[in-house]
Amino acid sequence: MFITDGRLICCNTFSCLISNKNGTKPLVTLAKKKDFSEISSTANRTLSPLKLPNKLLIQSAIGVFALGFIDAGYSGDWSRIGVISRETEDLLKAAACLVVPLCLFLIFSLLKKDNEE
Repeated sequence: MFITDGRLICCNTFSCLISNKNGTKPLVTLAKKKDFSEISSTANRTLSPLKLPNKLLIQSAIGVFALGFIDAGYSGDWSRIGVISRETEDLLKAAACLVVPLCLFLIFSLLKKDNEE
């Protein structure tokens, strides 16, 4: 929501509403839909507006998941501030020995499938 020169402007992805100070009827503008012919095939394979391939995003998410296990198990910060107990930290260390290789396997298997296509 923006207020400029006495006008109230509310914008979202679907519409934009502009009203004046003097109470006149607000002007509503709706966004125009894109034609399906305008949408490229790469836009259908992405999850973000940055136009990154889905496999890259999935590989990144798997890598962050593995790094989270390493951080929680080995840094000691989480148990020091009281988020997890020492026993849970030890359990996460043991789980990281299984989860991290599994995540690396998943990342490289997705990379191998990507190279085959």
